[in-house]
Amino acid sequence: MSQTSASEPKSATRAPLRVGIILAEHYTLSAFALFVDHLRLAADEGDRSRPLKVQWSVMASRPDPLKASCGVLTSPTSNFLDPKEFDYVVVVGGLLHAGRQINEATERYLRAAAEAGVKLVGLCTGSFILTRAGLMKGRTACVSWYHYQDFIDEFPDQAVVADRLFMADGDRITCAGGAGTADLASHLIERHIGWSVAQKASQVLLFDRTRGGGEAQPHPPMSDKVSDPRVRRALLLMEQNLAGPLPIAQVADKLGLSTRQFERLCHSALGMSPATAYRRLRLRYAHWLIGNTDRSVTEIAHAAGFADCAHFSRQFKETYGSSPSGQRRRSEPQDEGQNIASLRVFG
Repeated sequence: MSQTSASEPKSATRAPLRVGIILAEHYTLSAFALFVDHLRLAADEGDRSRPLKVQWSVMASRPDPLKASCGVLTSPTSNFLDPKEFDYVVVVGGLLHAGRQINEATERYLRAAAEAGVKLVGLCTGSFILTRAGLMKGRTACVSWYHYQDFIDEFPDQAVVADRLFMADGDRITCAGGAGTADLASHLIERHIGWSVAQKASQVLLFDRTRGGGEAQPHPPMSDKVSDPRVRRALLLMEQNLAGPLPIAQVADKLGLSTRQFERLCHSALGMSPATAYRRLRLRYAHWLIGNTDRSVTEIAHAAGFADCAHFSRQFKETYGSSPSGQRRRSEPQDEGQNIASLRVFG
């Protein structure tokens, strides 16, 4: 099995950007690699990789290599250093259900870094790690749409969003993961070193543009249907609030738009009002529940945000041509993965 290691600070001169990195067990290699390679390219001229403008250390409580979710091993470059040496301490998460992600020593170090006032960053499921350690209290976490339900199931009282790439909330930054880690790295490089350096790193890695943290996460059921990023983000917000639908004015406010502006935008991008789009999303979810679960029609109506079961049945029949109970009699249970992949928001 291959083994990789990251550079550690070698210069006595403090670089403009210093980052300590902690890898969880079964960490996501892509999140780590995209993040640290942006740091590497920003640190020096060309591709020489000397840690001049940026310095980083991959830290652990033990010297043993850590295994990524894909099986690649990465050796730490140091034990835990004084957190005050860093501008950021970054924890890279990974598989959620493969046992404990970090040990007690690592959790203590993260708490010590927080007490020292160092900004903590959670990449991928690193947001779960920070929340489990009690380090996200009073702040909002950003997670991938894919892990949104996992997060609210485990932390029902924790504020969370899954409609954006990353979020800085005071001294905590959380990132949905994937390609978004590259955008976060660029954001930090631009903040500490400058726009041109951040651009250089992204361009060498063949990213055509850097996205801001507030841009919507790509999402399979709608990415091929809706081009406007604000509308995509609005639909993500709606999908994450099906059982308790948000007022349209609140969705518009989250996008920084007036209700009238949001109405016009939806009509332009979707050919329908936001309320109609929201209702179709809720009915689509109900349709899937009817075909793939044994929940009662009343339970499904409530899960899809309909307080009145009779109203739900009328709306469902208008959309799908049969009542919910009639649809259930006609439907055979489908494979969940295939069914979700085939769903479309509109059409």
